[in-house]
Amino acid sequence: MKINKVKLFVNNDEKSLEVSIKLEKELLEYGFLIDNNDYELAISVGGDGCFLRMVRENNFNNDIYYIGVNSGTLGFLQEIDISNTINFVKRLSMDDYKIEELSYEEDRIYSDKKEYLYNSLNELVIRKNDFSIFKGKVLIDDELLEEFSGDGLLISTSTGSTAYNMSFNGPIIYNSLDTLLLTPIAPLNNKFYSSLSNPLIVPNDKVIKIIPDSKSLFFMIDGKIKEINNVNKIEINISNKKIKCLRMNDFHFIRIVNNKIIK
Repeated sequence: MKINKVKLFVNNDEKSLEVSIKLEKELLEYGFLIDNNDYELAISVGGDGCFLRMVRENNFNNDIYYIGVNSGTLGFLQEIDISNTINFVKRLSMDDYKIEELSYEEDRIYSDKKEYLYNSLNELVIRKNDFSIFKGKVLIDDELLEEFSGDGLLISTSTGSTAYNMSFNGPIIYNSLDTLLLTPIAPLNNKFYSSLSNPLIVPNDKVIKIIPDSKSLFFMIDGKIKEINNVNKIEINISNKKIKCLRMNDFHFIRIVNNKIIK
């Protein structure tokens, strides 16, 4: 797909606004059009939260491309450094890029009267709404894995493995792999409770099902908080669709891990 029209998604902070003005000027100089309604490329200017918001506001549309300019802190999803925007636009005009497809979750939450469907590129976090002990059955394709007790559960994509999951010592998974990662949050293990202490990597053709003991739950979906009552069941699976991320031809996931995490 030839890229002609671009839309910028910009964080509302001074640094991001300054970068966006400069970036827009560079795009126009290289013949690109800024179009907020009909565009082939969406560019976020901010941190990872801005990238997630951009994808969410586009309803995970896989007919457009996504890329991020990092004006935040870590910016793991934001490939382009603010010092390199001119080179980025020049390479974009020369079609010097590749496309990487990333999988995302479908999160279904069933209450007494309603079914909620959300998509998440990074993760879904489940906890009790009063932050007391969360208990529930965890099944993989209807096969019982465990009866979990602890602070909560985090279910991430491979992309999300470098996000909140890392706070609980979850593994880093190559972002092009289509997996789910089930990570326990402060699991209880004593003479009364027995829960997995290690994360579990689940292939993309499986469904994680959680049957909670408590009906009132707190959900965090890519950083957005939802409180839902009368919850009977949660099901998480990898969508059969993917989003298309625009990458520079020299992009390498291992280099990003080294630059953003090791260094």
